[in-house]
Amino acid sequence: MHVEGFFEWLGQALGAIIRGIVDALTWVFSGLANAGGNFVEGMARTLGMDTSLISILALIVGLCMLYAAVRAFMRASIVLGIIWALLGLWLLSWIIH
Repeated sequence: MHVEGFFEWLGQALGAIIRGIVDALTWVFSGLANAGGNFVEGMARTLGMDTSLISILALIVGLCMLYAAVRAFMRASIVLGIIWALLGLWLLSWIIH
């Protein structure tokens, strides 16, 4: 009888530890998700754009195009730099109101 009580206590202790770990991870990941959502909301509101996934992806692609333009200018490729800059600015002006 005494052994059964020990294993019951051990099971409860192990269950409490696992529950604490799961609750802590839930708290961390929900905090990160809320922080990410607030960041995207604030950035979108400041830029005057929508918070849809397509708008965020278009913003990232437009910034990559501007980065490609800067790299092209650094390589002294003026024509390619102008093309990348115009494409990037066109895309960014399309999503930013």
